[in-house]
Amino acid sequence: MAHSRQGRPDRSGRRSASMADVAALAGVSMQTVSRVANSSLAVRTATRDRVIAAMRELGYVPNAAARALKSGTFRNIGIIAHQLGRAGESQTVVAVASRAYEKGYSISLVDIEAPLPKHMSAAVHHLRQQSVDGLVVIRAEMLSDDELHLPAGLPTAVFDSRLVGKLPAVVSDQVSGTADAVQHLLDLGHRTVHHVAGPTDSIPAIQREQTWRQTLLDAGVATPDVLHTDWSAAEGYLAGQKLAADPQVTAVFCANDQIALGVIRAMFERRRCVPDEVSVVGFDDLPESEFAWPPLTTVRQDYRTIGAELITLLFDQLEHPTITPQQPVTVPTRLIVRASTAPPRATAK
Repeated sequence: MAHSRQGRPDRSGRRSASMADVAALAGVSMQTVSRVANSSLAVRTATRDRVIAAMRELGYVPNAAARALKSGTFRNIGIIAHQLGRAGESQTVVAVASRAYEKGYSISLVDIEAPLPKHMSAAVHHLRQQSVDGLVVIRAEMLSDDELHLPAGLPTAVFDSRLVGKLPAVVSDQVSGTADAVQHLLDLGHRTVHHVAGPTDSIPAIQREQTWRQTLLDAGVATPDVLHTDWSAAEGYLAGQKLAADPQVTAVFCANDQIALGVIRAMFERRRCVPDEVSVVGFDDLPESEFAWPPLTTVRQDYRTIGAELITLLFDQLEHPTITPQQPVTVPTRLIVRASTAPPRATAK
């Protein structure tokens, strides 16, 4: 007599679906169902689809703990982020999560209060309790490698942080993107370019400010005073009010799109027309930036590629535990020219 494994009763007393039930409905062996549940590639597409359809019809959910014991993996990636309300961070998290899902992995996310050692250690401890196979750290801007205490052997990838060069990393090409933006404004005929920067403790903000300054120096142009912000549109607006009051300001490079949107509003309120009187450039190319008025000239960061590269770094470590990538992966940026930039009024043709 054939033996079938029965599922456990649920709270209503009804028996939950078992692997044997799925196998019977799909017309396959239990081994095939197990392979599909574990995302094995050794199953034909038509068979996989049939098994998945049977799982859905029966409401069968594979036992994650049992799969972990068998495979040695939890199929779960931990993500530590800071200030998810910021567009760049949230888009990076979405990109990492999307790529992880494509690989058959779930994610556990912790948004820490500040990238300080105590918060980071607590986040790592929490994620280890969630049984993660690897860790992605997004912008640990105030943390050095000796302050990040990771469990030995835990695959880790970091994005645009102080940990670049210490751990496997993905970086966005801040230098080329910033240089292209500033040079674009100079090529339009602006005598100099003002800068509304991000926080002084942010690695991307520091790199953009340094490149802005160097590009002006290389062009033999004086560098105006920098206005620092917390990345928000609100502080961009306050900086924009100061710049709008100065008739000598004709071009502004902003450290991100949110700052740029605040600057544009301030210019509008002071009747400084963008781009006729003042050109404004952002950085990131948020989805809404092309729908701003005027549509925002900006530097595009490829968050989808960033997320894919972070997951690739993790999987390289999972598959080859003895090999640790040394050189960071650099993702190109691209200047997107829209309607917020133009030659200064005195030289416009």
